[in-house]
Amino acid sequence: MRARRGRGEGSIYRRADGLYVGALRFGYSGHRAVRKVVYGKTKQEVQGKLIALQRDCIDGSPVDGSRLTLEQFAERWLRDYVRIQCRPTTFQLYESLLRNHVTPFLGRTQLKRVTPAMLHALYSHLERDGASPRLRQMIHARLHKMFATARKWRITSDNPCDAIDAPRVPKRSIRHLDIDQSKALLEAARDDRFGALYALAIGTGLRQGELFALRWEDVDLRSGSVSIRNTLQEVGGKLLLQEPKTSRSSRMVVLPDFALEALRAHRKGVMTARVSGEWVFSDGAGGPLRKSNFVRRSFKPLLRRAGLPDIRFHELRHTAATLLLSQGTNPKVVQEMLGHSRVSMTLDTYSHVTPSLQRGAADAMNAMLG
Repeated sequence: MRARRGRGEGSIYRRADGLYVGALRFGYSGHRAVRKVVYGKTKQEVQGKLIALQRDCIDGSPVDGSRLTLEQFAERWLRDYVRIQCRPTTFQLYESLLRNHVTPFLGRTQLKRVTPAMLHALYSHLERDGASPRLRQMIHARLHKMFATARKWRITSDNPCDAIDAPRVPKRSIRHLDIDQSKALLEAARDDRFGALYALAIGTGLRQGELFALRWEDVDLRSGSVSIRNTLQEVGGKLLLQEPKTSRSSRMVVLPDFALEALRAHRKGVMTARVSGEWVFSDGAGGPLRKSNFVRRSFKPLLRRAGLPDIRFHELRHTAATLLLSQGTNPKVVQEMLGHSRVSMTLDTYSHVTPSLQRGAADAMNAMLG
C-alpha cells in the first residue's frame, strides 16, 4: 500500500534520470488545473521548495517575484493586507496615494528592480509637480511599509526605502484661537443650532469625528461628562461608525460648565422640537452629520459672522489644548482629555506653549526658594 504524502509535499515523484519533481495545485482556471512544478536532487530539497512555495502564495496563486510589477504587488498588498489590517479610512488613504502618485511613475517597474535611486527620482518628480513635503513624506512611509511586507513574504530580498532618508517636512506652527477669539466664536454660536457642538469642541478638544459620533447614551448631564466610545468617518460617500483608533482614544471627558450648560440647552431644544434620533448632533432629518456639509453650511459661515480668520475645524482642538496648557493645566491631564497615546505626543505637538510652562515653573521655584 502506498504511503500517504506528508503535509506540504504536494505531488512528489522521481524521474528515470534520478531527479525529483514536485508539484502543487492552486485551483483551476476554467477547466484547467493551475499547477506549479519544482525540481531537486533529493526528496527533502523538493519538499522544502514546496513548503516555501505555499508560504509565498498570495490569494491562492503562486507569486513569481521575478516578474511581479510594483503596480501588481500594490494591488495585492492593498487587497490582502491593508484592507484586512487597517481601518477603511486608512485603506482609502493608502490606495489613493499609491494610485495617484506612485503607480503612474513606477507601476510598470518590476518590484525587485526598484532601487533607492528610482525612489529619489519619484520624490523629485513629485516635488516638481507641486507635491508638498508632507505628501511626499506620507508616500515614502507607505512605500516603506509595502516593501517591508514584500520582504516578509519573501518576494524581495531588501527594502529600497531603508537606503534613503524620508522627505523632510518643515515644522508647521500650530494655528489656534486666542482667548478673545474663542469667546467671539462662542458668542456668535450662542443662537446657532450647533452652538453646543462648538462649546464642546473648544471646551474639551474632542475630534470632529468624535463629536459627530456622540449619542445621547454617551452623555451624562448629571455628572457633566461625555464618554467617547466611537468616531464617525465618511469613506467613499458612506458614513461608518468605528471604534476609536487607540485604547487611549476611548475615554471619559468632564465638561466645563459653559459646555455643560450649552449641552443641556441643546437637549431641551431637541426635546421641544421633537427631533427623534439617537445622535446628539444631527442633520435636519435626525440622521448623523456629514463633515463636508457641516463645514460648508455651518462652520465657515460662523467664522465669518464672528469676524475670525478662516481656519480648519481641527484648529478648535488645538485651541482647547493651547488654552489649557497656557493656564498651567498638567500636560498629563491634557493628554487624557485629547486622547493622545503618549504625553510626549501632547508636549511635542504643543511645544509652542512650553515657554509659558517654564516661566510658571521658574516663578514657582522662586516663590519657594527665592
